[in-house]
Amino acid sequence: MKVIVLGAGVVGVTTAWYLAKEGHEVSVIDRQPAAALETSFANAGQISPGLSAPWAEPGLPLKALGWMFSRKAPVAIRPRPDLALLRWIEQLLANCNAHDYDINKSRMLRVAEYSRDCLDALRKETGITYDDRQRGLIQLFRTQRQVDHCARDMKLLDQCGIAHEFLSTDDIARHEPGLGENRHLFRGGLRLPGDQSGDAHMFTQRLAAKAEAELGVTFHFETSIEALEAAATEILGVRTSTGRMTADAYVVAMGSYSPLLLRPLGMRLPVYPTKGYSLTIPVTDPARAPISTICDDTHKVAITRLGDRIRIGGTVELAGYDLRLRRDRRAVLELAFSELFGAGGDLSQGAYWTGLRASTPDGTPVIGPAGRFSNLWLNTGHGTLGWTMACGSGRVLADRMSGRRTDIPCLDLSPDRYAAA
Repeated sequence: MKVIVLGAGVVGVTTAWYLAKEGHEVSVIDRQPAAALETSFANAGQISPGLSAPWAEPGLPLKALGWMFSRKAPVAIRPRPDLALLRWIEQLLANCNAHDYDINKSRMLRVAEYSRDCLDALRKETGITYDDRQRGLIQLFRTQRQVDHCARDMKLLDQCGIAHEFLSTDDIARHEPGLGENRHLFRGGLRLPGDQSGDAHMFTQRLAAKAEAELGVTFHFETSIEALEAAATEILGVRTSTGRMTADAYVVAMGSYSPLLLRPLGMRLPVYPTKGYSLTIPVTDPARAPISTICDDTHKVAITRLGDRIRIGGTVELAGYDLRLRRDRRAVLELAFSELFGAGGDLSQGAYWTGLRASTPDGTPVIGPAGRFSNLWLNTGHGTLGWTMACGSGRVLADRMSGRRTDIPCLDLSPDRYAAA
């Protein structure tokens, strides 16, 4: 079968890889000059199935009220006349209850754990490297309320069979010596030994090169995707800046831009861009730098070791498709790092970046067939977990498109779950 994948981020490229492994003739289209130059370029670097959780949690509305009055809040909303945002927030709030939280988190854990296993297998098969580390992750708690909330999450981790342990402050310093001097700042931590880290941009570009050289995948870079041409029940082609292209099947893996492509077809996909920021700084003192990944639950910032660099990523901004770099968001990243690791890295040499995460209101990605169009498939809406879920999402979709039985349940990942919304 001839397949066109729309989008060459980490999700699009892994999808292309697994489709080509199944024997399909695959082409990938992207407007950038190379793979992974948008949201996959400088994300936080964490592969964190154990931390997979929806933003829509029971206490979110109250937290959001408090964040509105703080310039250092992890979430910022830029007011704008945007009906898509209002609908997305409405659906997000509808999921802010214990019942839906448990369902959504369980779905996310299922996909993320499977994806980590797929990545392990791919790394073993190909020998690919990407400043990767398999050293686990620690989520830091500064308040007793955060510790209490962790107890609920640990029950879900138990149910899903995910390895974890609660750490005292001394335990944290033993695993991450760079935090030893600042252990007074936190009450405890959750260690997830199965979590990993790595440079998503490096991984995606190297996998794209392998897909092209070893599996015959064709990449059409510097090619803008203008529209999908459709009949009543199928896609007829894709119109691009370099001409019309056709295939037997089409996969939309365009992240936050997926709903814009689908809207003219009468499809209202509840995916909205949630803007994130990162700083990449050089390591200056390895003894005071992170060994793997630390997630600060207060600032919602992840600090990850990538070779001789440190990636500081986080914050959420609801501002549509605005890609301006804001100084106040950088201040949050710098604050979190300076409080925890101090002289471990040089903030003055930080490369500042922003990207748009494609987020669903329930936190779960959209993976599966796209409604009435028999040859249109979706792989989008991964939010902050695109890197974490990329390999598993690509493998699940490739299996479904090939008529194979998937390794994990996946029917509840399709866009059908929003049909009544």
